[in-house]
Amino acid sequence: MPDSQPQPPPPPSSSPGAADASSLLLCGARLTDGRTVDVRLGGGRIEAVGTAGSLAAGGTRACGARVDLSGYLLLPAPAEPHAHADTALSADAGGPVSYEPQDVQRRATEAALLQLGHGATAVRAHVRVGDVQGLGALAAVLQARRALRGLAELTTVAMPRVLTGVAGADGLAVLRDAVKMGASVVGGRPDLDPDPAGYVEAVLEVASEHGCPVDLHTDAGDPARLARLAAMAGGLRPGVTLSPCGDLGRLPSEVASRTADQLAAAGVAVVCLPQGGCGGVDRRGAAPVRLLRAAGVRVAAGSGALRDVSNPVGRGDPLEAAFLLASRYGLAPEEAYDTVSSSARAVLGLPEVRVEAGFPAELLAVRGDRLAGALSLAYSRVVVHRGRVVARTSAVREYCSSAASVELGLPRQGRGEVS
Repeated sequence: MPDSQPQPPPPPSSSPGAADASSLLLCGARLTDGRTVDVRLGGGRIEAVGTAGSLAAGGTRACGARVDLSGYLLLPAPAEPHAHADTALSADAGGPVSYEPQDVQRRATEAALLQLGHGATAVRAHVRVGDVQGLGALAAVLQARRALRGLAELTTVAMPRVLTGVAGADGLAVLRDAVKMGASVVGGRPDLDPDPAGYVEAVLEVASEHGCPVDLHTDAGDPARLARLAAMAGGLRPGVTLSPCGDLGRLPSEVASRTADQLAAAGVAVVCLPQGGCGGVDRRGAAPVRLLRAAGVRVAAGSGALRDVSNPVGRGDPLEAAFLLASRYGLAPEEAYDTVSSSARAVLGLPEVRVEAGFPAELLAVRGDRLAGALSLAYSRVVVHRGRVVARTSAVREYCSSAASVELGLPRQGRGEVS
């Protein structure tokens, strides 16, 4: 696929005379249960799902625009629960990361479009506040959010460095200012504070004051610290999320199991990063997703760093995260995809999506007819946000002509000789 900066896609092709521009008919899509269906969208929601051809009986005027999804698997769209918009796409800068507002806004916008092209119609971005950045990086990401309205939903997590002691007073003031400015989630890295428990207490206090969710970075290598966090977070609404918790899998099995039970009882969610780590935490592998899920912890998967110094080859692709959970960590394809779709949306506080009438029209069509194959070879994609096609990726593989393809009847793409 080309490496050029992503551009907004053209509108879906439609027949002349379509009467309702807000109506969209997805034709001939395959569902994970094997059915081939038409799906009619309107007003940002799924209006109807019927057998292939059944919703087109009224003609184009009744259906509005159409998109042919023959050969595609239709899924609830992924969501990205853990991105770093302020440092994304900075690995090739050749020096310190620029926090000039214009640079941050450009990188954040391009990163969100890249992730949208992969299928993520909602992104939660962690942004550092205080220290050198002040509130400038946050302001730039919020500006990117406004520019992306209608294409993708970008929400921000304010991440102060220190919140305790004399130095922490400034950090706490900046955190409160960040929430007033528009950060919708309170976060940070308690492991880097001289008093991690005090840091968590301060974050929870600010979150409680403003009714915000909490999303904290931690390696989760200290079970006693996690137990205290779970005790403090229990019952807080709208909820607490931890990530990436890679060290939890290095604890003795009985300790890890007890910790997972404590997190589940407190309603704390975990976002793992199977594609690699991110700034502020060590890259030590993904959290033990099977253990956490067995304990009843809601587990989502995020992409983490997108081509910054923490992971200079990060792709920001939710389907790659699901692929890795299935291929490396033993989840079934359906379970793996749940971590980047339904569970990720739940962590972000977004409504559930199903390919059924009445649900939000947040959808991803991937070339293929089975989920396992789609996770393996998810090249061509069509992304729907609020009932509108907002991104397309098309991949064509061409082969030279060969006797083997003719004799064996192998499927082929392309034509003639490859030049």
